[in-house]
Amino acid sequence: MSNRISRNLSIILRSERLIAQRHMAVLRRQSGLVAAALVVAGVGLVMLNAAAYLALSQSMSPASAALVVALCNMALAAILLVSANKATVGEEVDAMAEVRDLAIEDLEAEVRTAAQEAKAAAESVKALAKNPLGSITPTLAAGLAKAIVKTSKK
Repeated sequence: MSNRISRNLSIILRSERLIAQRHMAVLRRQSGLVAAALVVAGVGLVMLNAAAYLALSQSMSPASAALVVALCNMALAAILLVSANKATVGEEVDAMAEVRDLAIEDLEAEVRTAAQEAKAAAESVKALAKNPLGSITPTLAAGLAKAIVKTSKK
């Protein structure tokens, strides 16, 4: 029983570690994509500022070009943010979570069985304390009956 409990605890801990590692990998990927989106957005903001400046200070042609570049940078940043939000832990963790849940269920069953055994042992100790001869009497009666049968045969 203790071997199953230790095995289940080991499975639970390994599963939790693998799930946490997968969550961290997704978080790293999302962080990288968000950082890239922020850089692109920063470049876009600079270009947007340059476009506004050029629009006010010069003819429309250079400002329009800078505005198009800035809008493209903003679109790229939006695409990166959307792809960062789509990255999930998903099916890779489902199998590990299922194994962990099975180990937890088995562990709970072991604990329930141990609790029932302890309760039965406590009940038998209480019964023995209330009637000390009650638990010995059936064994004693069987031995006495065997002795009487042997004696009567002789």
